[in-house]
Amino acid sequence: MRLSLAYSPCPNDAYIYHALAAGLVHVPGVSFDIALADVERLNEAALSGRPDVCKVSAATAGLVLDDYLVLCAGGALGRGVGPILVTRDARDLADLDGRPVAIPGRRTTAALIFGLLCREHGVTPNMVELVYDEIMPAVKSRHCAAGVVIHEGRFTYAEHGLAKLLDLGAWWETERDMPIPLGSIVMRRSLGRDLALAVTEGIRQSLDYARTHPEAGARYIREHAQELDPQVIAKHIATFVTDASRDIGPAGEAATLALMTEARRAEGLGDMPADVFA
Repeated sequence: MRLSLAYSPCPNDAYIYHALAAGLVHVPGVSFDIALADVERLNEAALSGRPDVCKVSAATAGLVLDDYLVLCAGGALGRGVGPILVTRDARDLADLDGRPVAIPGRRTTAALIFGLLCREHGVTPNMVELVYDEIMPAVKSRHCAAGVVIHEGRFTYAEHGLAKLLDLGAWWETERDMPIPLGSIVMRRSLGRDLALAVTEGIRQSLDYARTHPEAGARYIREHAQELDPQVIAKHIATFVTDASRDIGPAGEAATLALMTEARRAEGLGDMPADVFA
């Protein structure tokens, strides 16, 4: 059986999925057609129901539950890993009211959390959707008053002359007393729970391979990374590939359910299905 598998080119995804993509580990009876894309393009693909297995923002995972199960491996979840709001000259959140703020896609977890914070404080910025690596240049050039940065931007914004206005992930963690779910792996329900469990195990084996053979995927990671500094790549992987990437566990499931509930509420969707995780 051939399955389509889509994930981002970011170092954490390249690290986790390299062994599976390269055929160094296998899911019995399954081969994968690999596609890499920006996180919002992945979100759009899952919303259209195209990929069999797809990395999506945790917020988008909540919107596709009628068609997809959430796998318990391969995602990004933790503490101190959330999106950051950066600026050149804004003094506080209220200073962004009515001003353009760049976000990495309307359906990203970053945009959802920023929107929740803005609503809580009665602030209504003009959201500008950009590919994540276009956000800091837009803020630096003052086309946008601020930007919500993810991925490598968390480590490099100061090099662009930008300052941290708010740590959005820390706000979520404080408000909810739970880790922040950033990305999840979803798989078509129609493929069956047994196959979903087998793919989950394959992802775990791929991550285990990366941890025991770190040199194997180094070239693959560099080829796809936006930021080529080896120290930034290493920090990116250390930050976003956590024990929860291997198994989100009960605390991770609870946090993911909480965030998906917020995403569904924002889109006016009903209750979630009873079975969410595989």
